[in-house]
Amino acid sequence: MTKKNVGPSKARAIPEPTIARLPRYLRSFAQLAAAGKDVLSSKELAAASGINPAQVRKDLAYFGQFGQRGIGYEVKTLDAKMRGILGLDKAWRIGLVGAGNLGTALLQYGGFAKAGFRIEAAFDVDPSKVGWELEGVRIWGTPAIRQVVRERKIEIGILAVPASQAQRVCDDLVDAGVRAIVNFAPCVLSVPKSVLVRGVDLASELEHLTYFLGKSAQK
Repeated sequence: MTKKNVGPSKARAIPEPTIARLPRYLRSFAQLAAAGKDVLSSKELAAASGINPAQVRKDLAYFGQFGQRGIGYEVKTLDAKMRGILGLDKAWRIGLVGAGNLGTALLQYGGFAKAGFRIEAAFDVDPSKVGWELEGVRIWGTPAIRQVVRERKIEIGILAVPASQAQRVCDDLVDAGVRAIVNFAPCVLSVPKSVLVRGVDLASELEHLTYFLGKSAQK
């Protein structure tokens, strides 16, 4: 998900900040379509996504020509193309490791299925949870990670485990063929270059906010 070769822009690398903004655009399309919008301008898309119009036009230009001058962008077409760019024109199989409070909340979150992500299996070290089904997803013991991931062709792993367990679980997922990992554990994982990792550290995000809150209080 780092580069896309689409249209006349295929010779250019796509900046990471642009890629990070694409899901915001996609969510804006859904909101605008629900509001009855069939065609929108870059100004309207900017207002819906919280990004300035010039940046919207620049971001979309990396992937080819989407709109028509004086007319704007067709919402359905733009939505379909953006889904293709983000790889959401197929279903992605996910394995979730850790069925504690966070893992259970993730299993119950309905937004994954709507976006094309299907949690195929969950895993936990607690024997009392093994064999449970939550939202139609079976919980397996962690020793079954490699076998189940291979059998179900799971491509993405989500780690909702303590930091002390994260690397071992990560190794099992990678050895079984997982190509990308979302890591909620507060640690840095060691993976091959071919495996993508995104860390989600909620405490760090809060610390980022409190830094600016503290600065504001000093003024």
